[in-house]
Amino acid sequence: MRILLVEDEERVASFIIKGLRAEGNTVAWTSSAVEAQALGTTQEFDMVLLDLMLPDGDGRGVLKHIRAADVGVPIIVVSALGEIDDKVSLLDFGADDYLVKPFAFAELSARIRANARHGQQSARILAAGDISLDTKSRIARRGESAVDLPSREFALLEYLMRHADQVLSRQQLLDAVWGFDFDTGSNVVDVYIGYLRRKLDRPGEPSCIETVRGAGYRVRA
Repeated sequence: MRILLVEDEERVASFIIKGLRAEGNTVAWTSSAVEAQALGTTQEFDMVLLDLMLPDGDGRGVLKHIRAADVGVPIIVVSALGEIDDKVSLLDFGADDYLVKPFAFAELSARIRANARHGQQSARILAAGDISLDTKSRIARRGESAVDLPSREFALLEYLMRHADQVLSRQQLLDAVWGFDFDTGSNVVDVYIGYLRRKLDRPGEPSCIETVRGAGYRVRA
């Protein structure tokens, strides 16, 4: 999963990041409310872990901003504020869950999995044109024909389709599919776009993955 962690305590952030990455997740960390608002509305993340007390603003403002932008990413508030009124107000604002500090990492991990399952239920089947992806069974189809896609190719196509009609830069795709620490000078995105085109494109027809010169790639809805 691609997780955005919004946390101003470096020690706590380090603890969470270490655990999440050990489970195979990609984690982006910020301690800034302003940056969290910008990152949270890019639709590049599968989950947001949000602290409330930030040096340049209130996490409630971040939550409201993300929900006002109609971004449906699951948001778990992770805060030392544990009063019932705090929990109720944050859930009313659009949080999906609330975890009080201090906590065991195992509980955080379980809540992430539970909220991820809930968030993915309505988006199990993705479609763009005559391409469809079943994200649970991991089956890809072009029209009536099933297409065999290894995990990395499937992840790349899934990300493109979740952002259909949006031009995605090579760096965005690299960060989302290969991770934020991957070599930024690599041409791996172009190589894998080529793999997908060879499997999905039809002779004499435009490619199902459009190249936007100087900007990146796009799949049309």
